[in-house]
Amino acid sequence: MSAPFEERSGVVPCGTPWGRWYQTLEEVFIEVRVPPGTRAKDVRCSLGSRHISLAVCGQELLQGKLFDSTVTDEGTWTLEDRQLIRIVLMKTNRDAGNCWTSLLENEYAADPWVQDQMQRKLTLERFQRENPGFDFSGAEISGNYSKGGPDFSSLEK
Repeated sequence: MSAPFEERSGVVPCGTPWGRWYQTLEEVFIEVRVPPGTRAKDVRCSLGSRHISLAVCGQELLQGKLFDSTVTDEGTWTLEDRQLIRIVLMKTNRDAGNCWTSLLENEYAADPWVQDQMQRKLTLERFQRENPGFDFSGAEISGNYSKGGPDFSSLEK
């Protein structure tokens, strides 16, 4: 079985003061650096469909309204190597046109170049799903790819 598209093509991260976030067609990943030796009992994480809050050792690191809605029951967080919290959110809207421009409504926005790269990546990921026999992981895209790129679904096969 081949590796998922994002593993073959890499990720387009958006750096933040506390770590980074990135996205695929279906998920948003948040990686938060925490002090080495952090234990799970030191972490308070709440994941709602449009809200997130994260505190470590009583210090709030991340809190606010998400850019778009997520599936509440499918959000997870893990503590890795006692120094990194990884949060995975499942997008409600999973098409290539749903490229989050920021993690929260008014915070942690991707700069224009990163936003452009994220949109290109999601468009290529969409092409990969629509054409499973082809590998788009190393492809370059140009032209109109905003809002998920051109729609070829009405073409005859």
